[in-house]
Amino acid sequence: MRETLFTMVLLAAAGIAARSHAAPASPAAPETVEIAHDGGALKGVLFRPEGAGPFPAVVGLHGCAGLYDSGGAIEGHYRDWAEHLTKAGFVVLYPDSYGSRGLGSQCTIRHRSVRTDRERVTDAHAARRWLQAQPFVTPTRVALLGWSTGAISVLWTVRRRSAMPKDDKTDFRSAVALYPGCNRLDNVAWSARIPTLILIGAADDWASAQICQHMVAGARGRSAGTSIIVYPSAYHDFDYPNRPVQVRHGYAFSIDNSGRIHTGTNPDARADALKRVPQWLAR
Repeated sequence: MRETLFTMVLLAAAGIAARSHAAPASPAAPETVEIAHDGGALKGVLFRPEGAGPFPAVVGLHGCAGLYDSGGAIEGHYRDWAEHLTKAGFVVLYPDSYGSRGLGSQCTIRHRSVRTDRERVTDAHAARRWLQAQPFVTPTRVALLGWSTGAISVLWTVRRRSAMPKDDKTDFRSAVALYPGCNRLDNVAWSARIPTLILIGAADDWASAQICQHMVAGARGRSAGTSIIVYPSAYHDFDYPNRPVQVRHGYAFSIDNSGRIHTGTNPDARADALKRVPQWLAR
């Protein structure tokens, strides 16, 4: 087991030294893919650097609003991340957990049929296996990344007590969870079987930074290398490219149970995350 690392780092903390990957100045256009899964098809969107590879890869898990915006385009937040990661030399695959099942946004729904600890975990593994079978991917270097409810699924997927699917031989290499809700995971004494990074805002009123800190501290001595970074004054969605901080209502979950949450860009936290995430995924 790798030595456990527990940190709570403020924004001024120095970044981890980056591991470089040769990459072109701009990514290729995204491709739509279908993955055989549970007797049906899991749809996804694939971004690739130019060239034959093989490249390291990332499975990206979307949040409760889904992968697409109201106009049917890939949500700008996920496109932005894909562009940054492909420029860093990664293949990026976003499985569409909701659209593949005929569902829209789930943000206002409390009891969801696509659960963070079950269906979305199987989606993550299906996407990993698909990437590992591609000639342009290095099969031992597939990482996992998620946002909000997708980040919760990241933590369930890499949980030490969660067995790898039968006949799978190569696990995810590392994982990053951006602003996950950690309540249930803390209650089940979460620990990770692979190196896992959590990024969350101190001001987040949708997902509690304090509970995530407690969860990580509780895993001391029985977890793979795990780090949590708490950004001062940052709300949920701090990494969006250009979202003014706003108040939204009617959400199924919030810390105070009112359904009222703040969401929006924090430029300093976003800049740090854009630097730190590729470094962690390149481990």
